[in-house]
Amino acid sequence: MSAGGAGGKPTEWRRTALAFVSAVESGALDVPLPGSGFTKERWAAFADLAADDLSLARLGEGHADAVAILAGSDTLDVEFPGVAALPVGPPGGYTERPGFSHGGVGVAACWYGGARAIARALLDAAAKRDVGPHALAHLGAVDLGLRTARAALGRAAAEIDSDPADLHGAGPLRALRVRALTEAVATDVMRRTGRALGAGPLSHDEAHSRAVADLTVYLRQHHAERDLARLGELVAEQGATW
Repeated sequence: MSAGGAGGKPTEWRRTALAFVSAVESGALDVPLPGSGFTKERWAAFADLAADDLSLARLGEGHADAVAILAGSDTLDVEFPGVAALPVGPPGGYTERPGFSHGGVGVAACWYGGARAIARALLDAAAKRDVGPHALAHLGAVDLGLRTARAALGRAAAEIDSDPADLHGAGPLRALRVRALTEAVATDVMRRTGRALGAGPLSHDEAHSRAVADLTVYLRQHHAERDLARLGELVAEQGATW
């Protein structure tokens, strides 16, 4: 009997799909809207979900973002035979709306949660045995990185809640900064955890190896040098307070 057949163990994708349906029906994904005054709690929910199951978090974040869009617009099917169509917004209006930037930081919260889950293997190992000074140095660097990413997400959440309509136009630059920082931290967490612990967790800890694989793919939603170039462009235009 195949893994996904009747009476057999559900395949991984089916397990995740069932968990997602359960989360939606139970209200577990009923998180605050971005800019509602509780954006930090929204992203904390994403991070917690990603720390437990990154595949589920990807579905959950997308679902929550769609709910937010239905709330940052009314979506109706209407027919107007014989009426000339007029554009409802300029080219790029969808991606330039405030909610697009806000949602982009929500994805970074999932990256942070996934990195936190991966780092847990290093933290648990250091708590149980003498892992040596080099692994402890990696743990120290991981701690700094994760705390920095968490602080950046917290500050971004407060800024969004204070200006949900992005009247100050800070959304795109803020999203690029937080996403770039979180991507760099998450990548460094995976690298340092692997160097500190070797192949053991990847070979014998299914949850850890799956988290590493999923986060590696998920982080490619950050467009690397292209996003950094856009960030540099905005900094050159708007300046920076360093």
